[in-house]
Amino acid sequence: MSSHREAPEISKDPVADSSDLYAFVSPDRHDSVTLIANYVPLQLPSGGPNFFEFGDDVRYEIHIDNDGDGHPDVTYRFEFRTEITNENSFLYNTGPIESLDSKNWNRRQFYKLTRVTDGKEHVLANKLPCPPCNVGPLSIPKYNDLVRQATYKLSTGEKVFAGQRADGFFVDLGAIFDLGTLRPFQQLHVAGKKLFKTEGEPVNSVDRMNVHSIAVQVPLSKVRRKSNRYGVGDRASTIGVWTTASRQQVRVLGDKVAADAAIGPWTQVSRLGNPLFNEVIVPMSKKDLWNTLPPTEDKRFARFVEQPELAALLPVLYPGVFPNLDALNKSKKPRADLLAILLTGIPSGLIDGFTNLTGDVQADMLRLNTAIKPSSRPNQFGLLGGDLAGYPNGRRVVDDVVSIALRAVAGVTVPLVDKKFTPDAAAGAVTPGLSAADVTAPFLRDFPFLGTPYDGFNNPAAAKS
Repeated sequence: MSSHREAPEISKDPVADSSDLYAFVSPDRHDSVTLIANYVPLQLPSGGPNFFEFGDDVRYEIHIDNDGDGHPDVTYRFEFRTEITNENSFLYNTGPIESLDSKNWNRRQFYKLTRVTDGKEHVLANKLPCPPCNVGPLSIPKYNDLVRQATYKLSTGEKVFAGQRADGFFVDLGAIFDLGTLRPFQQLHVAGKKLFKTEGEPVNSVDRMNVHSIAVQVPLSKVRRKSNRYGVGDRASTIGVWTTASRQQVRVLGDKVAADAAIGPWTQVSRLGNPLFNEVIVPMSKKDLWNTLPPTEDKRFARFVEQPELAALLPVLYPGVFPNLDALNKSKKPRADLLAILLTGIPSGLIDGFTNLTGDVQADMLRLNTAIKPSSRPNQFGLLGGDLAGYPNGRRVVDDVVSIALRAVAGVTVPLVDKKFTPDAAAGAVTPGLSAADVTAPFLRDFPFLGTPYDGFNNPAAAKS
């Protein structure tokens, strides 16, 4: 979770594994949208001498659909190249790295950024440098200075960054995958009985780990389709966003004469739209297939959204706590609420002053109504907390998407489409018990928003060993 090890094959290829995707109207610039795609999940900060990096043989892309057909109208493509400064050193750096062109930095990455619209490619930048990994305070005494140097404002209006950041996701993986244990929820008293005999405080399993982020802040005029109006109720205000990673179809292993080579057409190996979609909705036998398909094929998976396995498991794992959900499951009624949230967007009239409907095409995308301004005081539960600027209206770094998704599956959102249904009292309390406050590295108030990556020297795991 959100998509760190969501499918068997991509879990073996972390450099191409998209772990989280964010899309939100920029709080520091209301006329733009910020898109952040994370890759290379679960990085131990002290992982030297071969510290983490993007793949030179991977094509990373963020796609925007602005007409609701599930096809990309705008794509930002990132392609990386690695250079070694000192071929006779085994070290990542041989002294302090105080600038992006430091001679002490031995392994550097650069990237080419291309904007694709209507099938036409426009190279925005050809050799932008990434910052180094955060090795430690002696190697990089002023890491944030390097981040500022590696954040670029392009002449075409975009702001861009690519490099290591602290993982901002928060989830108690150890508990959730131990038969759906939700540590704080299990301590609630329902009908005078404790739900589970086990107790304990929730643990943020991905805290103090890093990821590699590609982030771009784009003027709204470059992602929305042309229209005379961009009000909340106007379809042109809503965009769909997803990210992919692709590899060339053939890899030829090298020998004493030639190095490894990749050839052939590019083929998609990973994608991500809504958090947890492949992780929780798609069955194990189809997860690898899902990663290779475009959003236009997601009608294949609609039946798993209509009758999600997790909804059937909750009454079993928490007996007697979800009687109304249990009855709904047994009725076999399709979950129209989840279909709207995940595959089509929420139509107007269901939530006052809100819609992010993109049309009838069923496609897993983060849908963002760009006419809704950022909240001055974001609520971590997004739409469920009355905050129209939060998930599932796009996704901000502070949104508690795990709790939101769990509560939706538990039935909290069913009354949007079925006024006769009453959610179980416990449905609105389902949570792993974590928040943005459980992320050690504080989020930033401006671009690129994710916190400073944890350094290897001060990594607690390294200190204990």
